[in-house]
Amino acid sequence: MDDIKVISRALAGAEKTVLIGFPGSGLVGSIALQYLVDQMDFDQIGAITSKYFPPVALMTRGVINAPVRLYEKDHLAAIISDVPIHPMICYEVANGIMDWLTQFNIKEIVTIAGIITNEPEKRVFGVATSSGTLHRIEEETIILPMGSISGIAASILTECKTRGIPGLGLLGETVNTPDPRSSAATIEVLNKIYNLELDIKPLLEQAVEIEAAMSQIAEQVQKTEAAPRREQLPMYG
Repeated sequence: MDDIKVISRALAGAEKTVLIGFPGSGLVGSIALQYLVDQMDFDQIGAITSKYFPPVALMTRGVINAPVRLYEKDHLAAIISDVPIHPMICYEVANGIMDWLTQFNIKEIVTIAGIITNEPEKRVFGVATSSGTLHRIEEETIILPMGSISGIAASILTECKTRGIPGLGLLGETVNTPDPRSSAATIEVLNKIYNLELDIKPLLEQAVEIEAAMSQIAEQVQKTEAAPRREQLPMYG
């Protein structure tokens, strides 16, 4: 699609598993996959641009980074976004990504996202595009019996279903703040499915730092709200 431009070299080899993570609840997918590509030394092979993306350029130590990036290593490829996708254009973005991926012999696609619950366990829920594909993650996730998912992850899985490409969805239980613990839980599932042996301890240490920072902010807010306010007295001239 002209409105979704993939600027990348071709995927090397066949039978690739493609991992996809976009910002959403808890930033679960973005955190998990960025950690994975950093720790496993993936090669960045390209980027995705679109008139639909917000006009944001992120940087690290002064160097501009593409907001949606493609990575590759061995039998795995990854698509990671730092920008959220508006619901109104999820169809276009999902189609653009899938049109590019279907040029290659893709084995399966895995979307990673967050799901907000009222529980603290950091469970991982699983969905798939077929019962055969679902069977592979039945022992590693909690299978959602019914319901719906939304956003770009849902659009990509729908495209997988209609195009006959095996698709998996890993939904990490989270709250609506950056949640490395939920991301670590989804990586644990990836470790079991694909034998990655990726150490999640550094990510859990990051979770402790984020939780401490969030607790400090909450404490400051409580103190501010509890502080007595000056009574606004009228002024007479």
